[in-house]
Amino acid sequence: MKAMLLTLSVTLFFNIAQAESNPAAGEKLAQQCASCHGPDGNSTSPTYPKLAGQHEDYLAQALHDYKSGARENPVMAGMAGPLSEQDIEDLAAYFSQQQGLSQPELD
Repeated sequence: MKAMLLTLSVTLFFNIAQAESNPAAGEKLAQQCASCHGPDGNSTSPTYPKLAGQHEDYLAQALHDYKSGARENPVMAGMAGPLSEQDIEDLAAYFSQQQGLSQPELD
């Protein structure tokens, strides 16, 4: 029982100690993403997904998956590889707060 309480306490401490995301820092990091995804995450190319307005948790998970290799894309693996946990959280926060642009179908 004591071991379980100790484990729970340590886990809670590290979860609380995690820094919160910083969208302003994410905006600076996002400059690396702009050539493919657009400066605000609204890619103009159908080749690259729009990141603006996506859910923060989804974006963070995608970056983690590229970094770990769970999601395969050589370009994104290279981009996500050097990112810290804080960088990932900051980028996800920034892009999730951007206004996504819709593309209505044209007749």
